[in-house]
Amino acid sequence: MNSYLESVFGLRPRMRRAFIMIQDMVMVLVAVALSLVLSRSDLSFGALSTEGLATWVSTILISHLLFRYCGLYTTVWRFASTPDFFNILKSCAILTLTLYVVSLLVRSFLPVQGLNERQFIVFFLVSFTIISAPRLFYRFLRDGASWGILGRKTDKAQAKQALFVGRLGEADLIIRFTRTAQPADYSIAGIMATERGAPLGTRIQGVPVVATRPRLIDVLEDYATGTKSLDLLIFGSGAEREIEEYSELVRVARHGDINVVQFSGLSELEQHGKLVLDTVEMETILRRPTVASDIERIGAFVGGKRVLVTGGAGSIGQTLVKRSLQLGAEAVLVADNSEFGIFQLSQYIDEKDHDRLKVRIVDVADRRQITRVVTEFRPDIIFHAAALKHVPLLEENWDSAIQTNIFGTLVCAEVAAKCGVAQFVLISSDKAVDPSSVLGMTKRAAEQIISALHGTPAGETGGRRSATKFIAVRFGNVFGSNGSVATIFQAQIEAGGPVTITDRRMTRYFMTVAEAVDLVIMSATDAASRQGGQDYAVYMLDMGKPVPILEVAETMIRMSGKSPYKDIAIRFTGIRPGEKLHETLHGEDEELVELGISKIFGLSTDVVEWSDVQIALAELQQSAKNQDKAAALAVLASLDRAKKARGSARQDAIPKTAGQAS
Repeated sequence: MNSYLESVFGLRPRMRRAFIMIQDMVMVLVAVALSLVLSRSDLSFGALSTEGLATWVSTILISHLLFRYCGLYTTVWRFASTPDFFNILKSCAILTLTLYVVSLLVRSFLPVQGLNERQFIVFFLVSFTIISAPRLFYRFLRDGASWGILGRKTDKAQAKQALFVGRLGEADLIIRFTRTAQPADYSIAGIMATERGAPLGTRIQGVPVVATRPRLIDVLEDYATGTKSLDLLIFGSGAEREIEEYSELVRVARHGDINVVQFSGLSELEQHGKLVLDTVEMETILRRPTVASDIERIGAFVGGKRVLVTGGAGSIGQTLVKRSLQLGAEAVLVADNSEFGIFQLSQYIDEKDHDRLKVRIVDVADRRQITRVVTEFRPDIIFHAAALKHVPLLEENWDSAIQTNIFGTLVCAEVAAKCGVAQFVLISSDKAVDPSSVLGMTKRAAEQIISALHGTPAGETGGRRSATKFIAVRFGNVFGSNGSVATIFQAQIEAGGPVTITDRRMTRYFMTVAEAVDLVIMSATDAASRQGGQDYAVYMLDMGKPVPILEVAETMIRMSGKSPYKDIAIRFTGIRPGEKLHETLHGEDEELVELGISKIFGLSTDVVEWSDVQIALAELQQSAKNQDKAAALAVLASLDRAKKARGSARQDAIPKTAGQAS
């Protein structure tokens, strides 16, 4: 039996289909013979006579044509389900009726005896049974459920024992494909059903439902402590949003040295039915609803374009580079001053994309270098992600922050305008809102440069821009980026603690790098299609609700299999210079505008005139040259006050209604 099955599996698709067709023809003839025997019918002609042979050939041709018409040979029987077997039932019923009608027509002008209704009823039952049986048996063997019965030795000893947590429908799918895999990587030992009222103790393909809500955690703890054979916990897709106990289940599993993955789909269905299992990361534990990207739209925007990413060796920059390559950019150039960062990035890029990737080691504040890079590469889009962004460090190194974050932005923007780059996108920060730190003030000034250039009409006398579209995209922390709390906490946990937090009340906005990058590209896509009074210089990403930093630390400690405060200490160090307890994404003088795009807003905000920006930048440059921090910060503060003063003047100039005047 095993050799028969292996030989069938090894046939090419066309040969396998021909084999099945011949098998069905034989089965139809067997069904005719059995129906005659079981119904005790005696035909008036011999089986090998001319009339008999003509009858058998006609029956075979009619059955073959009907089976082809009904689609019996287009089904992949390895993935067959109830509708496919119903199709066999329908095909056999049609065949039976067709043969019965043909027999009535033949008997109307030929004296044929031995054909009656009872025989055709038996034929229908027998034909359905013997045509379905090989397919059902094939599916049974192919799924692997019967190898133990048939005596075949499996690799179950080597397969990882797993519990599945999720919906029963997904459990059925995953069990099927884990059994299909050769060699078997996973073996599902039990199902923890997330549907309320799921039947505890029942089985799906022989695998028991071992837990239902609300006892998922208790059962998993029993498995983790009571057995050493459990290797894997597999969550169903979307489990982080559907299961309230998600974080705790991950903690219990990891505490018991059980790896945690999440099912996200299937690949290579036509070959081996491979499961796609993603490692559960901390950004999933935060349970932020993921943002569905409009791949078609951003792909159309980036596809075929030449993209330059400043700061391309940083976390956001690297993801922008990879995403642009994935979306079909003609070429992507990385401009960064970190030699090691650029080297690391080149190692992570797929070999097939290396021809489209260019790298340059440059200082974004060096006008000569940036001009040469832009002139030679001729980009269509510049994503300006280069920035210094560590709050406490920049309080001491304020001059470097001004040089990179402000004058680096100015140089890149002016070169983009001079060289006719179609679009310039500044990566901004929530720290630019009501800034309390050097980082915030420099990012605010960078936004003001972009807003002023955005508002200067192309070709205007004294203007500094061409037809370049300038925008800034503002958002909060990206989870897992270089220097983020997640990476710091992870290193502290691995070192045995303590985990340090400045203040237990501190909150921050978080978004995954992948989400942020897709939304940045989507903002640029939207900006490219807007003209006149309906376009926006600053876009803001909706990052959901702020997350307490203390909660992030506690969750990460639990995920590592340890207990906060007991196994890993948490120490509060006090707020550092320039830090806020809570960040905001927009100021009181800024109005959010719905754009009809999920998670993206336009910001209606007042803009400082380009001439005023120029004056402030000249004063700032002189203050930095003199190493006068107080004077430099005073210039930045005055630039921000000038913006707010313009906003107040604009509000005062709006005619009041009768109700407002009173």
